[in-house]
Amino acid sequence: MTLLPLIKQDISILTKVSEPFDFDKPPMDPNQLARDLVQTMMHYNGLGIAAIQCNIPYRVFAMRGAPEMYVFFNPMIVDDASQIIKMEEGCLSFPGLVVDIKRPGSIRLRYTMANGETDTKLFTGMSARVIQHEIDHLDGVLFFNRANKYKRNLAMKQQAKYLRFQKSKEQLIKAEDQGKSTPIMKMVAA
Repeated sequence: MTLLPLIKQDISILTKVSEPFDFDKPPMDPNQLARDLVQTMMHYNGLGIAAIQCNIPYRVFAMRGAPEMYVFFNPMIVDDASQIIKMEEGCLSFPGLVVDIKRPGSIRLRYTMANGETDTKLFTGMSARVIQHEIDHLDGVLFFNRANKYKRNLAMKQQAKYLRFQKSKEQLIKAEDQGKSTPIMKMVAA
């Protein structure tokens, strides 16, 4: 298994529409791709990950399930519920960005598995939400663009604060590793 690179904040890649995965002439081994996506999702502690988030341009994504992990090739939502649920969503590719998104509470999904077999299944709750989020990735849709402008701008301001904090934290750890003192370390020592 290979840990795939995670694309972060790169809108030029993340807004590309993914190509169907051709099982007649596979561009890569589907079983290996499935294993790599699951390993990468687990490494980054995600609920799901789309191939495009790893710069792989095919309609494939992995999702945590119970008890097994799911990997969907060429997924298509064939039906959804009329009940719309609003919940906070985040994304591995946009760390610290969390915004309320409205989505159907259940969906019926048609997909192909890594072995080439096709199935249709009903998903509800968080699984339905994760699937819709990952299909947005495959369609080149950024999840935060589903929010209204006010909520999106507010979330982006919060993300900027989060990223500044993360950068400060990394600099502090780096300074500690190099044995250097920083103003914060001097304040703590005093």
